[in-house]
Amino acid sequence: MEKFEKLIDTAIPLSTENVDTDQIIPARFLKATDKKGFGDNVFRDWRFHKDGNVNYDFVLNNNNYQGSILIAGDNFGCGSSREHAAWALSGYGFKVVISSFFADIFKGNALNNGILPIQVSKEYLKDLIKKVTEVPDTILIVDLDNQVLKTPIGNSEFEIDQYKKLCMLNGYDDIDFLISKKDKIKAFEATL
Repeated sequence: MEKFEKLIDTAIPLSTENVDTDQIIPARFLKATDKKGFGDNVFRDWRFHKDGNVNYDFVLNNNNYQGSILIAGDNFGCGSSREHAAWALSGYGFKVVISSFFADIFKGNALNNGILPIQVSKEYLKDLIKKVTEVPDTILIVDLDNQVLKTPIGNSEFEIDQYKKLCMLNGYDDIDFLISKKDKIKAFEATL
């Protein structure tokens, strides 16, 4: 994973609530065991019509909205526990997802794949979606070290598991974290 310290970027507003993992990455694309290519099919059934033509009414196909931050409606990532949903979001280029509630398994999968889920209040989320919808080039600042989201509507502090924060700040997955402790592990083993 790459290190995540501070992100300054624009956002894509997806106000739909109760977005489940099958909407993020439809089940028919789950046959692969490699992360490559999943971003091509993120929100596939919303981004494209049944005949395969692009759905220009869907926000990811609207050129006014760009960025590596997804502002999602309440209860994002519900449904099945598929890690492929995080693979798809990451493969598309999202580094942060902001919502007022995340399914626990999705939240864990996102963190394990280098995506920072930021939970904010429902009121803040509503105001932020409105602001970004009206002003697509709105800049958001995500400061992981200080655990604060800075936007034109105000700042919002967010919680994150401290182990996952350490991993994201250093670009570690769980194996990388263990490797970073190699000297301490060897020192301990020498005492046995």
